[in-house]
Amino acid sequence: MASGPFHFESLGWMEPPGFAGREVRVFVPSRFDPQVPTPALFLFDGQNVFEGPPGQDQGWFVHEAIEGMDPRWNVAPLVVAIPSGTSWAEREDELTPWPTEGRGGRADAFLDWVAHAVVPRTRERFLLPEGALGAVVGGASWGGLLALHAHFAFPHLFGGALALSPSCWVGNFAIFESLRHRERPPFSRIYMDCGGREAEGRMLPPAEALAGELRARGYSRSQLWWRPDPGADHNERAWRRRLPRALRFMFRRGPRPGRP
Repeated sequence: MASGPFHFESLGWMEPPGFAGREVRVFVPSRFDPQVPTPALFLFDGQNVFEGPPGQDQGWFVHEAIEGMDPRWNVAPLVVAIPSGTSWAEREDELTPWPTEGRGGRADAFLDWVAHAVVPRTRERFLLPEGALGAVVGGASWGGLLALHAHFAFPHLFGGALALSPSCWVGNFAIFESLRHRERPPFSRIYMDCGGREAEGRMLPPAEALAGELRARGYSRSQLWWRPDPGADHNERAWRRRLPRALRFMFRRGPRPGRP
């Protein structure tokens, strides 16, 4: 792992309509050049993607993973950390596009704020490549589900989705029918993974099935990486371990020998 110091900036306090306000932070990699267009990775559950809450083993340490990327093969992205609401119910509202047993299901309104407020503010502060080449959206669990949904809902904004352990079961597996009715984005790179022990083994099969449906739509190995992790459970430790290779896949400069 790389060691500090690390550079973080604030996009300020932002208030999504109908949701609680929050501060949005950006990690700026050490190789960042303000004169060179640099892609951004927009991550849900932003309170956990760096160090995580004090005294809890919940940090993804994404900033360390990015600093450890080899510049010969990878572009080091900016990371825009979008925190979720402070309560479980708020998080469910924000990150699930469909309700489950009467709970959640307001993610489209939250995503609209991300697309029309967070992304533009990021582009005002930093020089990003134009269009979908400038941004990838990612998350884990509900956030992983929303990342897939966001990529297909806003293909002109997000050129890729990084979905760790996506909760494909939400809304009675509504993500399947939703993606079937959406055109494949013109520029698209997708990373998906899931642990074999998540929800006592129930999460991996639908995630694998969704990856299979995407492959059937013509995704090549360079455009889609489905990565099962048979011994892994549903927690930040597993996501932190898988994240470095996921980042290398999403932000590679071109063909690279061997695996991501």
